[in-house]
Amino acid sequence: MLYIICGFIFGGLIPYLARRIGKLISLSMGGILLKIWWPNHYMPWEKLKNNETYMRLWRRYMMRSLGWGIFTAAMTCLFALNFDTTFVWMYIVFLWILLLAVEVDKRFMLLPDILTLPLLILGFAYAAMQGYWLALTEPYFIGYAANSVLGAATGFIIPLVASLFVVWKYPDAFGDGDIKLLTAIGAWVGFQVISYIILAACVFFAVNCLINKQRAGAFGPSIVYATLAVVIFHFAF
Repeated sequence: MLYIICGFIFGGLIPYLARRIGKLISLSMGGILLKIWWPNHYMPWEKLKNNETYMRLWRRYMMRSLGWGIFTAAMTCLFALNFDTTFVWMYIVFLWILLLAVEVDKRFMLLPDILTLPLLILGFAYAAMQGYWLALTEPYFIGYAANSVLGAATGFIIPLVASLFVVWKYPDAFGDGDIKLLTAIGAWVGFQVISYIILAACVFFAVNCLINKQRAGAFGPSIVYATLAVVIFHFAF
């Protein structure tokens, strides 16, 4: 029950957190500190609630928050019930950062270091504690740490090399944030599983483009959905 409640609360905050992160993306560290200590002043609620346009946007925002809350609660419960309880909160943080990255990338077409860098550090910490996922994919000749480092390297090199082949036609085929996100995920799952995730992400993205009849878009959500699918089916069942 605790996992469901925590997941619902965090999920409900995802749209708000994404909006706040978006406002900080282009700022320097000094600007970020200034925003934290001296936030914007907003119009009083009494005036806003009489604005029909604002109220329509507010209702849409609340429905989005509710949807994220329900989905995050369900995924948090799934992770808590199916993965090693020793690292359960690490898995949950991994999940929450990925879901927040989906909303940020959809809204701003960017994946900032404030999300990818902590995820990478946590992945190496998970390896240092001999994490369950790395144990299942560890070949007999390497250790947990080596598997994590190789996974991060694979998550960096494969999209980097792939982008070199398509950059002449699609300059933004892989953004820096996409490569950093794959690097961070590789540190969690090892070099074998990250290869499956990259392949699955390309398939997800291609299907999404066909459904929405578009030739470009945010690649981060496809990476996250592929990661969740591969992780759940590879490690949970």
